[in-house]
Parts: sequence; structure tokens; C-alpha cells
Amino acid sequence: MFLPTTSKEVEARGWDELDVIIFSGDAYIDHPAFGPAVIGRILEAEGYRVAIVPQPNWRDDLRDFKKLGKPRLFFAVSAGAMDSMVNHYTANLRLRSNDAYTPGGKAGFRPDRTVDTYTKILKQLYPHTPVVVGGIEASLRRLTHYDYWSDKLRESILETSGADLLVYGMGDKVIREVAKALRNGFNMKLLRGLRQVGFIADKEYVEKLYNGKTIVLNSFEQCVEDKKKFGKNFCDIETLSNMMQCETTLVEPVGERYVVITPPHERLTTEELDHSFDLAYERAPHPRYKGKGDIPAWEMIKHSINIHRGCFGGCSFCTISAHQGKFISSRSERSIIAEVERVTKMPDFKGYLSDIGAPSANMYRMSGKNEELCKKCKRPSCLHPKLCPNMNNDHQPLLELYAKIRAVKGIKRAFVGSGIRYDLFDDSAYFETVVKHHTSGRLKVAPEHTEDHVLNLMRKPSFSLFERMNSRFKQVCRREGLNYQLIPYFISSHPGCQECDMASLAEKVLGNLHFSLEQVQDLTPTPMTLSSTMFYMGENPYTGEKIYVARSQDDKRRQKSYFFGGQLPEAKPRGEGRTEGRGKGRPVGRTEGRSMSHSVGSKGGRPQHTTSSRPAPKRRR
Repeated sequence: MFLPTTSKEVEARGWDELDVIIFSGDAYIDHPAFGPAVIGRILEAEGYRVAIVPQPNWRDDLRDFKKLGKPRLFFAVSAGAMDSMVNHYTANLRLRSNDAYTPGGKAGFRPDRTVDTYTKILKQLYPHTPVVVGGIEASLRRLTHYDYWSDKLRESILETSGADLLVYGMGDKVIREVAKALRNGFNMKLLRGLRQVGFIADKEYVEKLYNGKTIVLNSFEQCVEDKKKFGKNFCDIETLSNMMQCETTLVEPVGERYVVITPPHERLTTEELDHSFDLAYERAPHPRYKGKGDIPAWEMIKHSINIHRGCFGGCSFCTISAHQGKFISSRSERSIIAEVERVTKMPDFKGYLSDIGAPSANMYRMSGKNEELCKKCKRPSCLHPKLCPNMNNDHQPLLELYAKIRAVKGIKRAFVGSGIRYDLFDDSAYFETVVKHHTSGRLKVAPEHTEDHVLNLMRKPSFSLFERMNSRFKQVCRREGLNYQLIPYFISSHPGCQECDMASLAEKVLGNLHFSLEQVQDLTPTPMTLSSTMFYMGENPYTGEKIYVARSQDDKRRQKSYFFGGQLPEAKPRGEGRTEGRGKGRPVGRTEGRSMSHSVGSKGGRPQHTTSSRPAPKRRR
């Protein structure tokens, strides 16, 4: 059975009261790739009576917020798989004409700043019932952050929404603890003792926290006044987010109050991760959507398998490590194969798995050779500026998994649709296996740029590694008689990238390598990333180095126009044309930025349960 969404469905279960009601900005798809469904199923498995209200109407008499009454324990609120502002607007701030997480791909079924809107309504209607917020939108806005859409710093979402508690990161473990703490009524003292949560506190409470395990960040007001103080906050937050074991509580003053963020849980064990994926999902959209059109995000992932969480790449523009964590939690082969077998029994399955992937395609079961060293490490990336010597990057467990998936009855082909980190392997066995057995004809990789100074700011490897992989790809295809394509992704308008850098990229990629590009995306600065911090500050917060930033829409258009829009402009020399304000120019061609990634983020073209990009919407004409 699906989780109930109406009073009739609640009555059909014989329930006269609900323990938890989840409000989600996405349509309800009961599948482990969609965060609200996971949270609901985890609570259900603990014996709680859970319902979900997907995409409630916030513009009428609020009947959707009233129809199930108030729960015994708490309301849970999530914007869904994406930050609602990324979901609604392109990189050049145009309103998108569709929504991949809504039946028929229709736009307009969720508000801007969804968590704020839903929470304020619930607190207005039920002021004495706790509201717990989570998912990607809440997680990445848990502290002062740069908001690209209003072009200013915004307070913690706890302050703007009025929520009682915030769960950040992947909520599998902590949501059970929250429910247990509220089982006998609202007890803020118990909630404040949990890991991986945030809340608002007064001065008296915070003064008791000042010890060797507390960092007091610069206040919201100080950050607004001084960009360098905001940059210092970011460095502290990112460093703690990337630690294997963290015991530090963060305190950030805002006005007369304080945002308190408790330390995160350690990464999930294989057994804990398996539990989340093995629950009794219906693996389909709720029947309420029958006849309303396909849900694009579901169509994209319904025949795919997620094999792990986390990513140690640490790319500057990506939110995966801030939300899922840097360290890898891998599922067992048993759990993965069981899910593959369930997919083969789906009525519309024709024998082709669309993706065996994760935030990055080839990090399965990878970890440090000596994890005691990992526990002391504060690096944001295990791959940049070079592969960590303590990293065990053996691809053999992944190759063995691929072989077992290929052997499952009913599987004709199992493709790798997620992006491959080509700086993670130096032997040919893995790469040749992927090309020969797991490529649908188009292999996705993400060099992102060609110029070393830009790549360094992105925390990406030298373009020479991509050129070497491109040569190997051609060799394998020629030897095997395969007419396959390599599909590289690139980003324009990243901090540090000037127009002359895009001209150089175009010359190397279009001219020297003869690629016909279809994946050049204008950067969307998303909260809690190094890229968005550099975009706002105009400098690298770690080094204080001043950085060129293409802020105006005219500058962004010129950078994109080397690939879309016809005749190439004359490139400005390096250092010219710095623009501090946003212009009113309109870019040409596609300008959708790669977005994020509990809820679900995404990367490599598929949603990830936390993490990253969405199906590219049609541009409004």
C-alpha cells in the first residue's frame, strides 16, 4: 500500500489518528530515490502512522493543509528533490516553463521558497504542533547563505520559516530519533540533545555550550556588513561538513537569538543503508496521478539503481558533500541485486537498466586505506589537487557488481548513466568494461573546463586527463567496432572564468577535438557551495585571492555565445569587463544551470536520494 494521502485512505487503514504528516513540494512517488517517500517508509517501519500531502495548494482556502488535521507527533516539511528556487528559475533568472517532479511536467504546483511557505501556513493553523523541516532546501540553507535569486545574504531557514527543528543531510537515522524524542509530547530538551539537527535558542542556552567543542560563527549581521566574515563562516562550515568524525556544535547569532547546529551522525553503515533501500516501496507514482501525464523525474530513474551515497570529489559548485557527505556509504551486493530483480518484474521493463550509478558512477566501496588518517583529515576533496595517497581506489568490487548485474535473468544491458570520474582510475580494466558493456552509445563525463586556473577553482583535474581518456575511448571503440559518443559537460561563467577562457575552451574542444557540444551550462550559484561563496565575495575565501566574476547577464551571454547563438564575439582581454552588478542583458541559447543535488539531489543526469541535475526544461519562447 502507498502511504495515505487523503482522509479516505487514512480511514481505509483503520486509523483514527496520524503520528506524522509529511508535506512535500514534489508529487508523491513511492521509491527510494525520493526523500519524502524514504522518510515516510522509515517511520512506518518503526510503527508510526504516517501520511503524506504532496504539492498542497497554498493559494486557496488552505484545505490541503487542513484535510488530515494535526498529527500526534509532528509535521514534516520538505521542498522535495530540489531547492525550489533552482527548480523554478534558470541561471539567467527566467521562470522555467515546466517542473520535472510534477505530473505532465507542469509548472506552478509549488511556491517559491517552499519550506518557508508551507511551514508558515502550518504554524498559523496549528501553532502548538511541532514542524520539522528537512530535505535539500532546508539542509543547504541551515545557516546564513548567499541567495542568488535575491542577490543577497539570507538568514538561516529556521529564522525565515519559523520551524521548530531542522534536520540536515540525509535523514535516515535522525528522523527516527526525532520521532522517539517526540513520542511522549513536545520536549525541546530532548530534541536539542540529538545529532544532525538545527534549532533556534536564546542567549542563556547558548552560553552553556561555550566549550572546546563549540565554534561561534560570525553573526548574520556581521556577514552582511563584511563579506570576508561570511567567507570565514563558509570555510568553517565546509571543513566540518567534510570530516569523518565531527563533535563540533556551530552557533550563529542572528538578531537577539542564535541558530544552533549540532554535529552530524557518522556515515551510514552498509546495513543501515540497505535498510532504507529494502523497505516496502510500491516503486511507482501514487495512483492519484493516473491520467495526469508522466512525471519526468520518475520516467528518468524508474529503471535505474542507486548503489551508494556520498562523493569525495569535492567539486566547488556541487552540493553533494554538504548534503550527503564526503565519505562513501555503499549498499551490499545482496540489496542491489534484489532491487535489480524487482526492476525486471516491472510491467514496462524491456531488459535495459538506464543507470547503475550514484552521485559519481565509480566510487562504490571506496574508502581510505587507513581510516584513522581519514578521521583526522580536513581536505574538502580526496581527488583535488591530486588523488589522496591514502585512497583505496580499487574498482574490482564495482567490476564484480557489474558482472553480477549482467547475469541477472531479464537483464539485456545495464548502462552507466551517471558521470564517471576519470581522474579516479589509471588502469584500463574498468574503463574498457564500461565502454564495452555498460555504455548506451553515449558516455557522460564532466571535464567542466579546459583552463587550469579555472579548473583549480572548480577543484577539478587538468584537462589533459580528459584528452588522454578521450584517446583511450576512441581506441576501445575502434578495436570493438563501436560507434559510440563521448559526451563532455562544461560550465560557463564560473568564478575565475573570463571571456578569453571560454574562447580558449571553444578552440580546444570545438576546434582541436572536434566535439559538437550540447552540454554547456551557465553556473547557478547554489547555497552552501564554494562557487556561490566566490561568486558573492569576488574572491577565494580560503586564500583571499581576488577573482573575476561574470555577474551581469550580458557577461554571461557572451561566455555562452561561444557555443550557442551564432557568430562568436571578439573576446575581451584577461582582466577587462569585471561587472559588480547584475545587468539586464538576456543570454541566448540554453541557460539552465546544473543544479544540485533527502530529498533527492542529482548528478550525472539522474536524481539521487539527497543529490544534482534535473531534466533540462524547454526554454520559454
